[in-house]
Amino acid sequence: LPMAFRDVNARRHIGLQQLSSLALAGRTLLGPMKSCKFIVDESTNQSTLICSAVRLIESLDLSSAAGQLLNETIQAQNKEFKTGMSTLLFLIGAWSNAILECLQQNVPVSAIVSVMSEGLNSCCERVQCLQISIHDVNKELCSSSVRPNAFKSKTCQIGPDSLLNPQNFPYFQKDILAPEEVIPINSCSHQDDCNCNKCLVSPLAGFGSIASLVKPAGDKSTSVSSGSSVITSSCNKQKLTHSRYFSTLGKSHFSSQQGNFQGYLSGQSADACECYGLGHLAVTLSHGNQASMKLLQSIVAYQQERAEGSGSSQFNIAEIVTCCLLGLPESYSCVFPGLVTLVSPEQATVIKYFEDKPLRILLMDGDLTEQYRHLGFNRPCNVRTILEHPSLQEGRAGDLWLSSMLDILISFEVNLVLVKGNVCENLMERCIANSILVIGSVTRDVLRAFGEVTSAQPVTYLTQVNAACVGSGAQVELWKACDGRAMDLGELVPVRIKVRGIPLLTAVLTTTVPSKMQLIEDRFWTLVYRLYHALNDEKVFLGGGAVELLCLSHIQMLAEQPLQPANKNAVKEFHNPWLAASATEYKSVVLQALASGWKQYLSVVLCNTAKAASVLEACTLVDHHLKKAADCGSPSAYILKEFRRGDLLRGGSGPFADHGDSLKVYDNVTAKTEAWRRALDLVLLVLQTDAEIITGPKRNQLLNSHVSSEFMFL
Repeated sequence: LPMAFRDVNARRHIGLQQLSSLALAGRTLLGPMKSCKFIVDESTNQSTLICSAVRLIESLDLSSAAGQLLNETIQAQNKEFKTGMSTLLFLIGAWSNAILECLQQNVPVSAIVSVMSEGLNSCCERVQCLQISIHDVNKELCSSSVRPNAFKSKTCQIGPDSLLNPQNFPYFQKDILAPEEVIPINSCSHQDDCNCNKCLVSPLAGFGSIASLVKPAGDKSTSVSSGSSVITSSCNKQKLTHSRYFSTLGKSHFSSQQGNFQGYLSGQSADACECYGLGHLAVTLSHGNQASMKLLQSIVAYQQERAEGSGSSQFNIAEIVTCCLLGLPESYSCVFPGLVTLVSPEQATVIKYFEDKPLRILLMDGDLTEQYRHLGFNRPCNVRTILEHPSLQEGRAGDLWLSSMLDILISFEVNLVLVKGNVCENLMERCIANSILVIGSVTRDVLRAFGEVTSAQPVTYLTQVNAACVGSGAQVELWKACDGRAMDLGELVPVRIKVRGIPLLTAVLTTTVPSKMQLIEDRFWTLVYRLYHALNDEKVFLGGGAVELLCLSHIQMLAEQPLQPANKNAVKEFHNPWLAASATEYKSVVLQALASGWKQYLSVVLCNTAKAASVLEACTLVDHHLKKAADCGSPSAYILKEFRRGDLLRGGSGPFADHGDSLKVYDNVTAKTEAWRRALDLVLLVLQTDAEIITGPKRNQLLNSHVSSEFMFL
């Protein structure tokens, strides 16, 4: 260990060191250009590719107390926001190291806790000036005159009758209930001259069509340019580039996500700039994730078209599910109305029999097993008789139950059963033999979506079924790829269940690399939740490092202003009067430690995105902007000006530098600030826990002992 940590080790601050070591593994996961990691399971020798803090934490040895706390913190952030975990993990490590340095300088624990807490609170208040409302984001996109050919892609011609059809979006597969026409995803991506016979959109032409798609009702501003044949609107003129950093039901979890977000897509909006809507907002939040962004744009378009009749708009996460198909190229990823899921080959034979036929559907809100009882069920306290041959008796009872359940399904002419939980294998086999398709492990949101359009009513037990519970109108077919071919992926077969007008959408995610499948799905959901939280907050942060740079500037400014204990105004940043004397002596050291976390954050992202060749070069660039911000007199004004110019911490070697112009990128407000708070709260908790151990009644004995660190940190 370095010399600076020897005394710290002697004082047994093991928890902070463990946090620092665990967080170090996640440095490459920061920023838009993440370096993926292969995780190998020693028991199976199977590997998987991870690119998120959540998957990393799941793969690390977290047997220590500090590791358990770290895992709980990361999981809490993931459960609530689904974004911000990499930032959280990095800041935990950076601030752990910073506090260890403070301890090396004999800074009291009480001063570290109070000054850091108040410093972060002050930062959160200061960066509010970098928040921008969703309405203003749309206005800025409009006033900046965005050009549709954002990625310099070649596009196919689009007929005027297709302007408001979400199926023209690059990753949207048409509903086969409508007149049949397959939309290839990459129909023109490999051609120099695009001369298509059909009205198609290339995979990179979504920006042009989103403007017309979400324009106010009755707006006739849409036009088609004869040169490139790309749909444009009257406020759609500037080219977009794409980089996150430094560059040009019953109430289930997240049931609140079904709330309406009025105005962003609504035809009632009086502002013409609202035509950009959620599609363009998704672009600014995509942080370099182009594939997921195009899928999300198609989803937004479909949901908007469904809502047009009611005059309101919504972005409903509960109506989005994913299906991961291994073995197909990523270019086959697209969005389908209805449910796409995987079934066994035996079930697929039933589907071939049902293809193109309307089915009677039953929804089960529980397990379809003999032993299943609903939550809260009180079992009778009867005495169970033990027979001489219980196995024979139980076998007869099981057969009786199977026959009874099958008779119920046949009597009500049920063809399709969607089950929320598990399905008895024996019953599944009997249903297949009688041409009844049973699909288990279906979410409650999926059941709700099918119930809305088929009039089926969920039941807990098959014995509750009556004629009113059975819905109609569903159709089942083998899933077909964008080129029209049905797919058999070996052990499991993808199928599609569809109903006309169903609100449910399935994002089919494909790849030929098994270890990459989880990564693609995680990235998709991260973007979906970024958009949701932006709408829920009704505001976003300026992205590209703007917020972190202002935090760094603000903390350094506070550190340079010495406190006077006798002057109440001098300590107004710190609301604990009893700490005034200690803060006078240690305030600058502790605040500099807090600031070092932001500086390391910016430096690592610059290195990860190849904007700086080394950490030293990255720190020099950050210091350069800090000096210019200080010379300006108003750091926030300087940062806002540089952000609008696209020059904030910008380098020429970024992944999208060849596009020249800058795309405004934004971050979630609540998710980001909560990641900061959770990171500091965890570090300070571990610090105080360590301090309690080494300052107890046996302090001297503990400090001089060679007891294992696992017993020192409880």
